[in-house]
Amino acid sequence: MDTATYFSVVLGPALVKGLWTTLALIAWTAPFGLLLGTGIAVGRQYGGPVLSRLCKAYVVFIKGTPLLLLLFILYFGLPSIGITFNAFVASVIGFVLCNAAYNSEYIRGGIKSVKEGQITAAQALGMTRMQSVREIVLPQALRRAIPGLSNEFIYLIKYSSLAYMITLVELSGAGKLVATKYFTYTETFLAIGLIYLALVSITTLAVHLLEKRVAIPGMLNGKSRATL
Repeated sequence: MDTATYFSVVLGPALVKGLWTTLALIAWTAPFGLLLGTGIAVGRQYGGPVLSRLCKAYVVFIKGTPLLLLLFILYFGLPSIGITFNAFVASVIGFVLCNAAYNSEYIRGGIKSVKEGQITAAQALGMTRMQSVREIVLPQALRRAIPGLSNEFIYLIKYSSLAYMITLVELSGAGKLVATKYFTYTETFLAIGLIYLALVSITTLAVHLLEKRVAIPGMLNGKSRATL
């Protein structure tokens, strides 16, 4: 089989199918990771002694646990106690749990950068404490957390390849299957690397545009800090 035929008939379709799975993983993980991460950050900052400690313990546990081990527990471990997920669902749950822990750290940093006096002023205008957090603090904190959140999104693109370790055939897994069958490791993994590079570059450009659009004057200067 010549190179052109290999890429157009064998590798191309396999990578496209795997890419859709990777994009589906990211599409499910990113919003839930951001939502859960925001809740954890707020709980840790304003949740009182009990909830704050629970949120902190969650972050410490997830940050101290390798993501691959978390995926193994979800996919291979839980069935022993009667809880079974398919590979895609187990991957999404694992990625959300991990993504949320790191997102919460960036968002909590954004929350702490907002002066407490703004909450006091909002309460003087009749808002409750949680209303002032939701309406005044969080919009600013999320804007300030964009650089960190964008880096975490890029990490999510990269570690989505770990899903193959629990049998989900995403982009890198699809390439590995083809490369193993046809002994074309170099060209296959180079092609996969270029696709990941394209995904990261598109994300970096999108973050740059988002930062410029929502920049707080004098704070971010509309410059992306996302790294490749």
